[in-house]
Amino acid sequence: MKFFPTAAVFLMLPCLFAAGAAFAEKADREKPVQIEAARVSIDERNKTQTFEGNVVLRQGTFELKGERLVVHQQADGFQMGEATGQPATFRQKRDDSPDYIEGQARRIQYDARDERARLYGDAKIHSGGDAIQAQYIEYDAMREKYFAANAPEEKASGETGKRVQVVLQPREKSKDEGEKK
Repeated sequence: MKFFPTAAVFLMLPCLFAAGAAFAEKADREKPVQIEAARVSIDERNKTQTFEGNVVLRQGTFELKGERLVVHQQADGFQMGEATGQPATFRQKRDDSPDYIEGQARRIQYDARDERARLYGDAKIHSGGDAIQAQYIEYDAMREKYFAANAPEEKASGETGKRVQVVLQPREKSKDEGEKK
């Protein structure tokens, strides 16, 4: 998505951090964005908005919390955002499901250009009973793919002293699968 006016960046904020955006509540995009913070700084010239001090962003079922949220609008209109905290967290109801997708990390980045969320430092994502935990988690919303490692530099080598932890719950068999056996 491209937005050109600086104020329009607020319309993109919830999408900036929903790592499960492909599964998230679609109706949330139509809801108003509400942001609370102790301080807000808007730099029109550099197209940057900074929210500090117990930041809470809500839009529909989406909620983002952190100590700081910085959003940059690039020259081509795409946004890049970063939330930090101890930890920064997000939560959003999944579409057509009672489950929520929840995540946390010390730093959460989202690049709207390639629809990738990157969670750094004690990163965790939970949805239903499924979970993934690592020092670094990258979620590609366009391709619905995850990558996890215990440091972003390990992305290329895959070598680490620690191990990524994943929990996957068994899926219910569909009626067709049950009849084939």
